[in-house]
Amino acid sequence: MPDPTRSPTWTALEAERKAWNALHLRDLFRRDTRRFDRFHLLLDAEGDALLLDYSKNLIRPQTLKLLLRLVREAHVEAFRDAMFAGEAINLTEGRAVLHTALRNRSDRPVVVEGRDVMPEVRAVLARMRVFTDRVRTGKWKGHTRKPITDVVNLGIGGSDLGPAMACQALRPYGGNIRVHFVSNVDPSHLHDTLEDLNPATTLFVVASKTFTTQETLLNAQAARAWLLHSTRDEKAIAKHFVAVSTNAEAVRAFGIDPVNMFGFWDWVGGRYSLWSAIGLPIALYVGMDAFEELLAGAFDMDEHFRHAPLDANMPVILAVLGLWYNNFWDAQAWAVLPYEQHLARFPAYLQQLDMESNGKGVMRDGKPVQVSSGPIVFGEPGTNGQHAFYQLIHQGTKLIPCDFLAGRESHNDIIGEHGGMHAVLLANFLAQTEALMRGKTAKEVETELAATGMPEREVQALIPHKVFPGNRPTNSLIYRRLTPRTLGRLIALYEHKVFVQGALWGVNSYDQWGVELGKQLARIILPELTGQTKTGTHDASTTGLIGHLRGG
Repeated sequence: MPDPTRSPTWTALEAERKAWNALHLRDLFRRDTRRFDRFHLLLDAEGDALLLDYSKNLIRPQTLKLLLRLVREAHVEAFRDAMFAGEAINLTEGRAVLHTALRNRSDRPVVVEGRDVMPEVRAVLARMRVFTDRVRTGKWKGHTRKPITDVVNLGIGGSDLGPAMACQALRPYGGNIRVHFVSNVDPSHLHDTLEDLNPATTLFVVASKTFTTQETLLNAQAARAWLLHSTRDEKAIAKHFVAVSTNAEAVRAFGIDPVNMFGFWDWVGGRYSLWSAIGLPIALYVGMDAFEELLAGAFDMDEHFRHAPLDANMPVILAVLGLWYNNFWDAQAWAVLPYEQHLARFPAYLQQLDMESNGKGVMRDGKPVQVSSGPIVFGEPGTNGQHAFYQLIHQGTKLIPCDFLAGRESHNDIIGEHGGMHAVLLANFLAQTEALMRGKTAKEVETELAATGMPEREVQALIPHKVFPGNRPTNSLIYRRLTPRTLGRLIALYEHKVFVQGALWGVNSYDQWGVELGKQLARIILPELTGQTKTGTHDASTTGLIGHLRGG
């Protein structure tokens, strides 16, 4: 693949970066009162707008033109069209990448290897609807003829993070079914989850495409033993376990009726799978109508990504801004800061989406990546993060671009003497982005301190500590209210951002070989750790640790 750093556009961007040594956002906003108008986008579908304000970024019009030229030079649009067309763009696994087909709300066919996959997709959705309606209405009964009250999802990675995040985000839409998520092989996770549950009214969803994932299967076996300890009847398994898998033989051997197995396809990557039957716990929690609204929101963003011009395309804009900071400003991290408590797990979800997708050191052709690829992703809900790590973002030595997210309306506002709590939340949201952009000069600090009557010597000593450099970039994403449709748009927005960045860096965003080596070594170490075999050939540290853990 071509080295992007050899492009004249890349050279021009390096010059543009140097120009910013003499520029400050505060001055640009003062000179251009229409800066917000120039640098914001509005996606308005079904009367529910999503606003992206990217005016508080370290860009000028010429910066954006150069960044978008890179997109054209990398043929990102053709690569995007190949993905939507079902071509096998996941080269290392020879697979199509078609999570977008799962939320295709149009009549357009999606062809993979000569066959339209949409009838199968719609058939799975129809089966999910029948099943979730039965559980939610109490028609599905457990072994003792009691209706289900609790669903426990047993999965890990994409089979856990996406559904868990979505269920928390959509809590206002939850019904009479409580959902729980167990992913960690640490037995405390399952133990603590089951501690207050009734086996007679608990349904387990075992989410594993191959039905061989070690952590998931160990948790499933432990959950099976927990249920049988209560009922002592193997027939109970079929009433309290369903599977999201493609391995009917293993599912049947476990005791699950294959009729209650919901399948998906090898062109659905784990971290992109919540739109498939992996989203079954979401549908059980909020109902199938709301789940399909989630799909519709993602489809809104798919259509926008496919058809909007590059300079008005939200995923493209977010992607090139991220590349600008990563590759020209040496920004190694990116913070996601939702001012929405229900999005508390959203940063963790984006960690997997971004870092597992673009955390690659080689390009699609096997050659080393020529520039820094995916960033370190972290975040916490506002205002909690303000009292944790914002200090580093405001006054630290590292440049950390931030995405701020907030809803105009809350599901749960509490009105007090000084207005609603939600207004206080939004005031903090706005204040943080303004403070990061403007900063505070030494002169402003001096004037502020002098007005308090502080002695001059103390003022001068304190000034350096209270100066804020500003010029810290942020994006603001504002939606009306966090609905299923809104959540679908947000998730798809970041999916496509990751796609564009992967295309620009030339990496395969859809494999994850980096997780394999540790798994292989764990299979070797386990029998050594439990004393079934002698300790093999390891480094001195690992050998010493095995001995210590065995009590030697």
